Amino acid sequence: MRRFTISSRCECQARLGAFLDEKRLVMGGAATRHGVTERAPAHSIGAASERFEVGWLCPFCGRNTVRSFDAGSLVAAPEGADDVRTP
Repeated sequence: MRRFTISSRCECQARLGAFLDEKRLVMGGAATRHGVTERAPAHSIGAASERFEVGWLCPFCGRNTVRSFDAGSLVAAPEGADDVRTP
């Protein structure tokens, strides 16, 4: 199964990341700030569309952060990248 990674920044400057499956559904999310990585609940919105959104709950500031992505710009996750905490 092919997997993809996405990333963005939260307003608190935490780096948000997620692994997506081939259907662009979130398999797991994480946030990193000041060298500390925490799980960040994430979900896909409108994953069947070419332009879709992913929402995260930032564990550092508590914000719900939503970002838009284009399916054509997804980057394949490296082989062996199994830890959803570090996309």
